[in-house]
Amino acid sequence: MSLSIDMSDKRALVMGVANARSLGWAIAERLLEAGCQVGFSYQGERLKGELEKLTAGRPGTWIQQCDATSEEDLTALFQRAKDEFGELDFLVHAIGFAPRAAMEGRFLDTTAEDWNTAMNVSAYTLVSAARHAEPLLRDGGSIVSLTFQASQRVVPKYNVMGAAKAALEAATRYLAVELGERQIRVNTISAGPMRTIAARSIPAFATLYGSAAEVAPLGRNPTPEEVGNLGLFLLSDLSTGMTGQTVYVDSGASIATIKAQAPAAAEGKDR
Repeated sequence: MSLSIDMSDKRALVMGVANARSLGWAIAERLLEAGCQVGFSYQGERLKGELEKLTAGRPGTWIQQCDATSEEDLTALFQRAKDEFGELDFLVHAIGFAPRAAMEGRFLDTTAEDWNTAMNVSAYTLVSAARHAEPLLRDGGSIVSLTFQASQRVVPKYNVMGAAKAALEAATRYLAVELGERQIRVNTISAGPMRTIAARSIPAFATLYGSAAEVAPLGRNPTPEEVGNLGLFLLSDLSTGMTGQTVYVDSGASIATIKAQAPAAAEGKDR
């Protein structure tokens, strides 16, 4: 679907794209279609080739490796953004990870190490990225991240990631207050189950996926394209009155009861 939003004078940094199925890419693709210039960060050299393919032939794009938990890498990434663009209009945070061991056992048995890893990667990196982005963000800019409804309700075996997503949503509200003086908006998208790279490691993901679609008022799960459309809306001037919000795009599944018969597991580090 073509959306008539002109972003030819805008510049964005999208953090955490792994491949064409990543929700970060779904948002980035809409930005590119609207004429926005987009820089990308990726986690680890194994993902470089995939991102090179996605951005090949697309003017105004560049890519750089960045471990979002490293202050040194973040400093280098945002210096690159400054060198390439001068200023930023948008920041997209599409990063989340928890050790698999923390997902397979009981939440009660979560170790401090696994807790800190999940919180650092999945929630704190939004704060640290926003801090690095702040000097570059134009007044009226926008930040968008990705969450999941396990922040508000129990999803079996989502465990520490549910707590990390709750922290991400709280961070969204605090950042929205502190950046609001400059009319910079901060929102997070809560998407329904998606067939992303992260889903490959989720035991019986098909059951969770099917259960969500079964109870959703629309009778289906949302598509990555719908997540991309919402991301474009939240980044654009069409949403200038919205900040600090968790916005759902899940076909309404979050208002119903999901009877999952099989556990969900950790997200991949990049969504």
